Amino acid sequence: MRPMKIVFMGTPEFAVPSLDAVNQEHEVTSVVTQPDRPKGRGHNVQISPVKARALELDLPIHQPRRVSEPGFIQQLRQEAPDVIVVVAFGQKIPSELLSLAPHGCINVHGSLLPQYRGAAPIHRAIADGCVSTGVTTMYLSEAWDAGDIILQQPLTIESTDTAGSLHDRMMRIGADLLVETLLQIAKGTAPRIPQDHDSATYAFKLSKEDGRLNWSHPAHSLANLVRGMDPWPGAFTTYKGTTLKVRKAVAMAGCGTPAEVAAIDEYGIIVGTGDGLLRLEEIQRPGSRWLKGRDAANGLRIQPGDEFDADSE
Repeated sequence: MRPMKIVFMGTPEFAVPSLDAVNQEHEVTSVVTQPDRPKGRGHNVQISPVKARALELDLPIHQPRRVSEPGFIQQLRQEAPDVIVVVAFGQKIPSELLSLAPHGCINVHGSLLPQYRGAAPIHRAIADGCVSTGVTTMYLSEAWDAGDIILQQPLTIESTDTAGSLHDRMMRIGADLLVETLLQIAKGTAPRIPQDHDSATYAFKLSKEDGRLNWSHPAHSLANLVRGMDPWPGAFTTYKGTTLKVRKAVAMAGCGTPAEVAAIDEYGIIVGTGDGLLRLEEIQRPGSRWLKGRDAANGLRIQPGDEFDADSE
């Protein structure tokens, strides 16, 4: 069976293992990734992880501002790919590209569709307290994440998982599932299973505000939110106007007034919530390093009976 000609479209680290896997099995005619952009306080221009890997592999690279540009579409048409693979690319794929390759556009998505369509399925699954999720390969359609399913691989969410750790496991599983998907497409045995659109749920793009701890919520929900927002955008609360990032928090039984410090023990700051108590075990002040909760309490002079700011309720 001959290797297929593939255009690979992706941008972040999540897509890199998939690029490696496809490049080992097939002919990657080009890699399409987002344009270089300034990042950080110094506004230094940085390339995407996918571009960095494509340079190492000496693969042709396209970086269109919009993949709907006629000139770019014509470039891809001249490459005559058998299939276009899209993994966390970051732009909507126009209909002209969906129909350009004989086998269409194939996508790797970090959930068991139709659950958690959208940009943040890994974060939302953890924040919602799910104990399982998975990876889906599908045929892209004009609607977001609504195309026919090809293959799915379930995955357990461990109680210690953060968005970062689950992301790292999922991107490797996704690469393996993509290889199997392309093999079945080449053999003509790939299934095509329509999604149940009535059962769809959504995981929209995150903002920093999504990490704010709402102290009226139950402690277990807040602990899940902390895991789901780690490492980005990060969970946070405020104390006397100071933003405190929270990287580790544990739900505890007990009663307390929402946002009020119930106690401080050797592990951290115990705060009342809408249901139960939440112990903040790893905290970071602006411009500082991460501290154990008790050390942060000492530095901020937090005492039982103090309250976190009302705007974090």
